[in-house]
Amino acid sequence: MRRCATGIRIIQTCIIGIATAEHAKIMLKQTPRPELTVWYNTRCPVCDAGISRQKRRLIEAVRAGRIEFRDINLEPAALGRFGASLEDIRRRLHATDAAGRLLVGADVAIAVWAVTPGEGWLAKLFGNPFALPLTRFAYDRFADLLYAWNRRKGRW
Repeated sequence: MRRCATGIRIIQTCIIGIATAEHAKIMLKQTPRPELTVWYNTRCPVCDAGISRQKRRLIEAVRAGRIEFRDINLEPAALGRFGASLEDIRRRLHATDAAGRLLVGADVAIAVWAVTPGEGWLAKLFGNPFALPLTRFAYDRFADLLYAWNRRKGRW
């Protein structure tokens, strides 16, 4: 350890450095990951309109950073770590939750309904264990038709 006339200042700098690092850790803990990050395709007019409606319904959650809506066309490789391609996400909604898990298709719609004021009943109705297999089947068939329609229209 070096001793000099500015020894106090050096110690003070170290303490401030430690305090700054601790402050950064606290700030990271206080800045939560969104509860839900929804990846969608803005080039699909039906998808874009549906998400725009949900954003309006969830404006407080969006402003608070609890839910985030992201355009996959701006970040095509965003979900590559899950093995999801741009075409996969154009075909079906994808989302990640705060724990980093991937949700796909009807499960995303159910998760969004669950946090949307006045739409929790939809999540309960379509997400219950008896209805969920049918919900997923219906969502997937609709998504396939919508994807094919958008391809025919040359949207991507």
